[in-house]
Amino acid sequence: MRDASEPDDRLVGLFEVAEMAGVGRTVVANWRTRDKRFPAPVANLRSGPVFRAGRIRRYLKRRNTHMAHVISTINLKGGVGKTTTTAGLAEFLSAEFGKRVLVIDLDPQTNLTTVLIGEEKWKNLNDNGYTLATLFKDALRPEGEDQEFDLGKTLQRNVSPVEAVRRVDLLPSSLDLIDVQDRLASMPSGRFFSNRPTDLLRKAVWKIIDDYDYVLVDCPPNLGIVTLNGLRISDGYIIPTIPDVLSTYGIPQIQRHVRAFADDNAQPIAEIGIVVTKYRAASSVHRNTILRLEADDELPDVLPTYIPERDNIAGSAEFVGRSTLRQKYGYQGEYAAFRSMTKEFIELVEEKA
Repeated sequence: MRDASEPDDRLVGLFEVAEMAGVGRTVVANWRTRDKRFPAPVANLRSGPVFRAGRIRRYLKRRNTHMAHVISTINLKGGVGKTTTTAGLAEFLSAEFGKRVLVIDLDPQTNLTTVLIGEEKWKNLNDNGYTLATLFKDALRPEGEDQEFDLGKTLQRNVSPVEAVRRVDLLPSSLDLIDVQDRLASMPSGRFFSNRPTDLLRKAVWKIIDDYDYVLVDCPPNLGIVTLNGLRISDGYIIPTIPDVLSTYGIPQIQRHVRAFADDNAQPIAEIGIVVTKYRAASSVHRNTILRLEADDELPDVLPTYIPERDNIAGSAEFVGRSTLRQKYGYQGEYAAFRSMTKEFIELVEEKA
């Protein structure tokens, strides 16, 4: 048996590297493309590149974070355009900026799920247990019982009814999350007390995160355990909000709670920014609220582009087949606003996350 202290000079290919890391070959390919620290191959054979196993092992020890940008969307008030913002970001990141996107819908209202796959397909998945509710239900089962969550069957690939959107996948939500959340605090602690109710999502999806450039996590309008599962895998978060008093009132509470959670887990979670939604330029309330948000140095940055309140944007929540994002979001500045906001989002994420 080889002494662990001795150098490992074995040659390994991409398949063996993926096995060593416990991930798929696509993830390893992403690391090679996007991580400058990835070891150079010893040689490029007809069958593919080969590497020194020892260098790969040292690389894997050094990397303890994922390459994808994982961003949660959260607001404690409903009806502020959170779902529309998340869906729009996913579709524009894919169709306009060529990004691979995973959407994780943790909101029991399931609005984001039905926006991307339609109600009929969602009902079929829900009836068969292929939603994230099953993941959390598994945590409540007595030790020794079979786990029912199937990541492969739950993950919906190439979603969105817009033909131009080609690289958006989805982990769908379920109304059952409403009943599950309150019970998660009493879940079994597991062997060696290794089960934590806020780590369930991270354990389930960690191996596929680096299949994507961006992961968008749509959180419920509360700071409960399901929301904390979303924050646990996140590098940062955005707060979509209508620019009025009631919609923005809870922003400091979100900030305090996320900071405390991040500190407890020794995990940086960046404040990416506030996304202004349903904006009415003629409203003095909207204009004055934005000025207040921008003047408060304690609050996250306000993205410069505001998403207007328009019928086309409200109608984008319907699951209707379209060819382009212009058709879906509108020709009267709506498409341009979403595209501009997405570009600003990318720049802020790359700067802060």
